[in-house]
Amino acid sequence: MSDLKVLYQDLQEHLERDIAPSIAAARRDFSYLGHAKVSFIAPDSVKKALADEVNELIEVAGTRRDLAFAETGYTPRRMRNVTRHEIAELGQVVSGLYTAEPLLRVLSEVAGEPVHPCPYEPEQFVITCLEKDGDTHGWHWDDFTFALVWVVECPSVEEGGFVQCVPGTTWNKQRPAINRALVSRPIYSMELFPGDLYLMRTNTTLHRVFPVRGGRRKIVNMGYASTSDLTREFTHETMDQLWANAPAGKV
Repeated sequence: MSDLKVLYQDLQEHLERDIAPSIAAARRDFSYLGHAKVSFIAPDSVKKALADEVNELIEVAGTRRDLAFAETGYTPRRMRNVTRHEIAELGQVVSGLYTAEPLLRVLSEVAGEPVHPCPYEPEQFVITCLEKDGDTHGWHWDDFTFALVWVVECPSVEEGGFVQCVPGTTWNKQRPAINRALVSRPIYSMELFPGDLYLMRTNTTLHRVFPVRGGRRKIVNMGYASTSDLTREFTHETMDQLWANAPAGKV
């Protein structure tokens, strides 16, 4: 296991460097596009420790899913994942980084508003692995405002696994109208590489992972709340199904 104190110190020292220009550029992208690459916020030591834990947890606790939800127009979810409960029980790096104050501070600067840990525990952090041809995290929104995604492994763009998003959209769970959003607003695509991180405003940015065709895409998704989220009431239909225990056990 990695020494969390050492990793926290590495993170803190890294973020004490002059990253103001990188923060400013990311904030502009985030404001306009609803997402921004923020790979500069973590040093290689932290990224490696997180990747090592993710790879181990996928092998130990990964569960296959093949689902579709009415609330997102029956877009597919085909993947292997590890739940927040399993990550916290079996690991320490992901859960330790999630509430790291230096990280939250920089994320808040990029977002232009305070970024808080998610009050709904299952959405705090999850691991997903797209590993079979056609695996995807189909078009959807998230209940809470922010997501920070750590890319551990990703195929080349020719093999899929890149992110597509439509900012400035809203989620009506009774009438998601995803195709209407896709034809009425521009779709932005983001090529990713191992070690990348990106922040997204996930409650008003329709997004998906393009289906993989060869290679694997492994990520940690850390969900965060805005200040207004803390006093809102939510329903969690898709999350409760997506991260539920698999009836047939782990595969």
